Amino acid sequence: MTQQILLIEDDSRLAEMVRDYLGESDFDVTIAGCGADGLELQRQRGFDAVLLDLMLPDMDGLEVCRALRAKDKVPILMLTAKGEPMDRIVGLELGADDYLPKPFEPRELLARLRAILRRGRGEEENGALRFGKLEIDPQAMEARVDGKVCTLTPHQFKLLHIMAQSAGRVLSRDYIMNALKGEDLSAFDRSIDVHVSRIRAEIEEDQNHPRRLITVRGAGYVFARSQD
Repeated sequence: MTQQILLIEDDSRLAEMVRDYLGESDFDVTIAGCGADGLELQRQRGFDAVLLDLMLPDMDGLEVCRALRAKDKVPILMLTAKGEPMDRIVGLELGADDYLPKPFEPRELLARLRAILRRGRGEEENGALRFGKLEIDPQAMEARVDGKVCTLTPHQFKLLHIMAQSAGRVLSRDYIMNALKGEDLSAFDRSIDVHVSRIRAEIEEDQNHPRRLITVRGAGYVFARSQD
């Protein structure tokens, strides 16, 4: 079944390239050249997913993201300028499912689009949270990446689970500490940052360029809704 995709992008050459490429994979792409047109098209037609450029001529793409998320749960893949991490973080906090920095490879765009279209991403399945290849199972107290069990202490697993339950939201260190009440907080006597680093070593493909657990400088951390 052909899936309907809305691309909100003012670069007509790029938009046409994306439309043609995705069309070869049985996606029907409708292009909107500005934020207002994109919001109206989504209101009228209700697309299966939205590809959203953050640099638009009439309004900030983050405003478009906020407006889209206020109306429905359509999957949103942000297209961001390379080197703008704060926009990506804010977009994830506003409810975007994933982001892709420009310039990008069409094959990666296709892979990420297919990923956000998989229903049930991040939803509870027998108590487990699933994010692409990452599964967080509170009953077994295990995190698994592509089926391989991660080496985490109970405290680190609890920390990961807390952040994953609030995927897409920036969590301050104070919030995390409050959420850990009842735990042996002496395990966190040095810094949450140390434990986050150890968690990244287990769940990230490249812990120096994390895609799952992202630091928000001066604010805390955000666990991305979609990473694969």
